[in-house]
Amino acid sequence: MAKQPLSQEARSILQSKVSRRTVLAGAGAVAGAGALASCGFGGGSDSSNAVRWGNWPLYLDVDDSGKKYPTLEAFTKETGIDVKYFEDYNDNDEFFGKVQAQLKLGKDIGYDLVCPTDWMSARWIRLGYTQKFDAANIPNASNILDTLASPSFDPKRESSLTWQGIMGGFGWNTAKNPKGIRTLDDLFSPGNKGKIVVLSEMRDTVGIILRSQGVSLATVTEDQFMNAVDFLAKKIADGWIRGVKGNEYAEDLTSGDATAVIGWSGDMFILKSENEGKFDFAIPESGGTISGDNMMIPSTVTEEAKANTEKLINYYYEPSVAAEVAAYVNYVCPVKGAQAEMEKIDPDLAKSEFIFPSAKTMANLSVFRSLTPTEETTWTEAFQKAAGN
Repeated sequence: MAKQPLSQEARSILQSKVSRRTVLAGAGAVAGAGALASCGFGGGSDSSNAVRWGNWPLYLDVDDSGKKYPTLEAFTKETGIDVKYFEDYNDNDEFFGKVQAQLKLGKDIGYDLVCPTDWMSARWIRLGYTQKFDAANIPNASNILDTLASPSFDPKRESSLTWQGIMGGFGWNTAKNPKGIRTLDDLFSPGNKGKIVVLSEMRDTVGIILRSQGVSLATVTEDQFMNAVDFLAKKIADGWIRGVKGNEYAEDLTSGDATAVIGWSGDMFILKSENEGKFDFAIPESGGTISGDNMMIPSTVTEEAKANTEKLINYYYEPSVAAEVAAYVNYVCPVKGAQAEMEKIDPDLAKSEFIFPSAKTMANLSVFRSLTPTEETTWTEAFQKAAGN
């Protein structure tokens, strides 16, 4: 693929710094997402040649009108392949439930490209619901960051490539925590009692506790997991943790209801940039988590559509294109070379540890290992019980 310069739309987006999770947590988010949901666009090409892509809301560069995706339009102009883009992901289980019956029957599910999170990607692969890539069609796959190159659910990256990476760590109000938060002891300092919120994403919250207890997320056992859950349950029962929440934890920080969180890097990037340094984020000294949403081709996709989809995946692993997306979504860019491309456009963003973690930071991040179906059920139930759900 020829390298694409950042579009004018993307340049303006660089100043808006929008995060999909933060925006969706705010008032009117559902309506905003709905306006773009199931919104394809045409580039003058044959619609029968289109790639149908299901992704999460606010997870791709979009222009000021909210109706056009600059990188997608550039792809269509270059290749003649139309892309029908659907913001149809709200929850991993919900999306999977919508397409599972067709997958099981081998019938078309309406998507040629899907973007489940790591643990759900593991389920798709385990059940045989994905196709292996034709490596010749995705030469840019070699650009994936080394840290993301060999996950337990797809060690050779034969069926998946990271769309964006998500770091889990500590976020805090800098006025209430002037020395910052680097350890669990810092998180549970007296001044934060009753004002701590942790993520409802089990692998991030329990994962960070496990790392603090010296446990490897690649080899965690059930006994180790349950010990960490017991720790969490006691902190909730003793009144240290005010809530176990999803996207809305960011609102608790901005309202002052929370002074410290286990949160996501992208959200904290936004909170920090929009509130003049009132908030900050760090990977725990003992280690944080990293996960990703993955581009995958369902088992039901035709051979022709698969080849076109692979061209699209390859396009987004072009460093200049990846940089354009990173400028909008503010999550960890999984593509080598994108940082150098970003330096040409916005040196400050290129230096951001939120988007381009240093090698030292990446070395301190771990992917939670794949769980068996039995573990997933048992461990999730234990976590939800501790969380009061």
